[in-house]
Amino acid sequence: MSTDLFPQAHSKHDLERGFALAPRFNADGLVVAVAQHADTGEILMLAWMNAEALKLTVETQIAHYFSRSRNELWKKGDTSGQLQDVVELRVDCDQDAVLLKVRPRGDGGACHVGFRSCFYRVLENGVLVEREAPLHDHA
Repeated sequence: MSTDLFPQAHSKHDLERGFALAPRFNADGLVVAVAQHADTGEILMLAWMNAEALKLTVETQIAHYFSRSRNELWKKGDTSGQLQDVVELRVDCDQDAVLLKVRPRGDGGACHVGFRSCFYRVLENGVLVEREAPLHDHA
């Protein structure tokens, strides 16, 4: 799916080795986005971006996402103070996933439940175990 905001790759070579950002949005007009802490390498969250969110992220260097549950554009940290300054933006080999290397502001968290990372649980012996303390209580 192409958009008016980004060019469409004209060949497999252009997609995989070309110099143009030409994301391959899915049928819903979205591309998966992974936020990784720029300094520690910790994976903070997984979210979705539509073309507008990706464009705003590139233009402002602040992470914007698309909320599937609310069906709206979402500037990460607008209400929580956990803005994500984008240090580097990468795409995978076929441009259907985006990796944002970010420096979080505020309390340094990314998870709406109150943890630094949305990936705060580990499966051990068939049971999920919390591996970190929350930064704050989820209301």
